[in-house]
Amino acid sequence: MSAPYVHPLTHHAVLAVHGPDAAKFLQGQLTCNINYLSPNQASLGARCTVKGRMLASFYIAAQGDGFLLILPSEQLETLRADLAKYAVFSKVTISDASAAWQLFGLSADAALIDAWQLGEQAGQCVAHEHGLMIRLHDGRALLCLNSSADSSTLLTGLASADENTWQLANIQAGLAEVTAATRELFIPQMLALQSLGGVSFKKGCYTGQEIVARMQYLGRLKRHLQRLQAAADTPLQPGMELFSPVHSSSVGEVVSVARHGDQQELLAVVQDDAVSAGQLFAGSPDGAPLSVLTLAIHSDHDRDISR
Repeated sequence: MSAPYVHPLTHHAVLAVHGPDAAKFLQGQLTCNINYLSPNQASLGARCTVKGRMLASFYIAAQGDGFLLILPSEQLETLRADLAKYAVFSKVTISDASAAWQLFGLSADAALIDAWQLGEQAGQCVAHEHGLMIRLHDGRALLCLNSSADSSTLLTGLASADENTWQLANIQAGLAEVTAATRELFIPQMLALQSLGGVSFKKGCYTGQEIVARMQYLGRLKRHLQRLQAAADTPLQPGMELFSPVHSSSVGEVVSVARHGDQQELLAVVQDDAVSAGQLFAGSPDGAPLSVLTLAIHSDHDRDISR
């Protein structure tokens, strides 16, 4: 869409973690550095299994005596139950706070972003009497309004965008989310989370940290996030396997998909040698062909490990 727009994030939810031990507890559970968070700074982050596989990904922001995690609705109960298992000895409450918030995505040119004086750097956050706003990596913003706020008045002048418009913008920005279909498929580096500020290599131990750190310092990651293109009629969905003549088995999985004119764009984690070979197919070795597009994210090892 060319006009400033708003997209109601009806498929997303809010998990709240509050209490005197909230920061300490989450510091030992999540990939991001909780000590970096403030009313002016939010972050991407992930919860991993002990094997370093991402159970969920989210945006996390400080709020009151705790934190809000914004993630796909289908992931909320999985993450809540997983964190609750480790919270029995901490003074924290972990709850579904979705009813207290209205979630929206704003295009980068939405006037409300300037009105709330949101900083321009990715992850910058601003608290407001009506809620909070987080800057995304491509200039868009995530808006969390209090349930009592009059959203129709605050969002006056913005066209309403559908789910596909928002998802396409995420794909073109290289912003990938873990969903139920891709749960435990990827380590954070496969979704380039370390290059988006969602992994800290200086914070110390957290669940899955040993695997994630070993891959960053000692390993050679053979699968990376790619932005791909397919014909409009190609059946694609998150978790679908990709194939290449380079290998007899699958070489990757679809992360997210959106329409773009008479084509589709997708984010997928794909084996490097299959990308180099230039022959990728969806669903089976003789499936629909895929072509590689430019990805907006650029990794820098020294920068990535400085957080």
